Amino acid sequence: MIGYVMLGTNDPARARAFYEPLLAQIGFRVNKTYTDDRRTWFRGESGPMLVLTAPYDEKAANHGNGTMVALNALSPEVIRKVHADALAAGASDEGAPRDHGGGFYSAYFRDLDGNKICVFKMG
Repeated sequence: MIGYVMLGTNDPARARAFYEPLLAQIGFRVNKTYTDDRRTWFRGESGPMLVLTAPYDEKAANHGNGTMVALNALSPEVIRKVHADALAAGASDEGAPRDHGGGFYSAYFRDLDGNKICVFKMG
């Protein structure tokens, strides 16, 4: 089972400002116990955490081709709002919200550092 996922960022403050309002819509809050000026930990009610971090080796952060983080949402309405809010905050569109069939509804965007994010609902 996954405990947490880390996404690299070259600007931790900018990354936190981008993600905090988006993740709040799907039940994630900043875990202030572990958060500092280099990284922000987000925790939901249960399940894995998401961490935004400047790389430990102090080299530039970059996104991986084929790497994606998928975040579970409660409804298609929340998915549409998170996607729209992400784009309004500077994200690039990687796939508009839609039903893919079989009860899988999702939307995709790249954050300000190029990390690919999916917001989805199954069933």
